[in-house]
This record gives sequence, C-alpha cells and structure tokens, in this order.
Amino acid sequence: MTEIIEGSIYDFPKYYDLLFGSDWKAEFDFLKKAFPKHAGCSVKRVFEPACGTGRLLIKLAQAGYDVGGNDLNEKSIEFCNDRLQRFKFDRSTFVGDMADFKVRKKYHAAFNLINTFRHLSTEATAEAHLHCMADALVKGGLYILGLHLEPTEAPRMEEESWSARRGNLAITSYMWSKGIDRRNRQEHLGITLDIYTPTAHRRIVDHMDYRTYKHAQFKSLLKKVPEFEVAEVYDFSYEIDQPHRITGTSEDVVYVLRKV
Repeated sequence: MTEIIEGSIYDFPKYYDLLFGSDWKAEFDFLKKAFPKHAGCSVKRVFEPACGTGRLLIKLAQAGYDVGGNDLNEKSIEFCNDRLQRFKFDRSTFVGDMADFKVRKKYHAAFNLINTFRHLSTEATAEAHLHCMADALVKGGLYILGLHLEPTEAPRMEEESWSARRGNLAITSYMWSKGIDRRNRQEHLGITLDIYTPTAHRRIVDHMDYRTYKHAQFKSLLKKVPEFEVAEVYDFSYEIDQPHRITGTSEDVVYVLRKV
C-alpha cells in the first residue's frame, strides 16, 4: 500500500537532497569556470540564496571556497549546516528570506541555478531580491541566476520527470503545470515524489506557484536594478564555451550578472 503525504517537498531534506543533489557535477564545473571568466575579482567567498540542503555549497566548500547561504525552510538549513559541520566546515547558512536579508561580509560570487528565483511571487519581491544580492556582493562580483523563461515562439514545457537512487532508496519526481494565471503571472504546478525502499512506497504530494517570465519581462526587471549588468547568458547545458543567444524559443537560461 502507498502512503500518501500531502506537504512541502522542502520538509523532507533527505529525499530532496538525493533527488536534486545527484546531478551536481555539471553545475559545479560550470561555476568553477564562470567565476574566473566573468568576475571582476578573485572569487573566494560564495553565497547561495535559497540554498536548500546545500548540495552545491558542500562541493564548493570542499573545493576550497568560503561558503554561505540562506533559506526559509528550517529543516533544510539544519540539514545543510549539519553536513557542513560533519565535513569540518562552519555552520555558515542561516534561516532567512531571499528578498530581505543582509550579510556580515560581502561575497565575490553567488548563484541560484534551479528556478528558485521564480518562487518570488511579485515584481516587488523579485526586485528586492536582486537588490539584496547586489548589496551582498563586492564590486565585480557575480550573481549566476538560472530560470525557465516562457518561450514566445514555441510550446512551453508542460511537465518533467526525473529519478535518483542511493543504495536501497530510490526516488522518482513528476512535476506538471496546472495552468497559468496570466493576470498575476503565476504558474500553478503540481509535484509528486515517489519514494521506494525494499519494504515501502511513500508518495509526497505538493503544490507550487512560480512567477512567469518572458524574456522582455525579465529584461524589464533587470532595468530596475542598475547595480547589475549582464555579463553573459548560457543555457542549462552549462557549456562555458557556448554562450546562449536568447530567442523566442529559449526556455532554460542562465544569466551571469556582474555587479558594477
């Protein structure tokens, strides 16, 4: 029998980390190459807003970077800090709002790669987040931001599924669009996590709301934050030698923003 749990996937950091943490290397390699290529400073201190379980922060810490981050979910932050501590690093992430926070010491680079930015539901909170990020960076510092744009000349992605396994634990995720509220620019998403062990099957059922962005809308937002310039744009293939030219069919994009 399948146990059904209705709740936030973020309240299950062990499962979340396995599902999203298994695909860290392409992003990690991309960040390590983007820092020297685009930053106007030497990158030693790195911050991740909405860091979740810190799947990339731990890898960056092990690579010699001084890392920090924040997240609204206390369980995720506890998971992240426990892991950092287990590997002899500081408990350097904290519970905080990605649209309203300050850091004690500025960072050289920051990143948010898997669409979490779209949880910010209004133009005001998105703008506030970008101002917070600019304030958290030194001059020449980078904010590397990945998100799904809504294509204007091609069908948008309606669903996706992915899986991960570690030992006897296997997880399959399925996410689908329930529709878009055009007036408020909100996409309603359903997501399920199916968790399998040798003796049990659990299903976590969740709902998310993401703000929608067409390319012109994101450009308009950036104009409100003159602290940043667009250094380059890539896509989710993370090929550092293959920048992406945004067209009406573009969907998965990574903006490299540099503080001026």
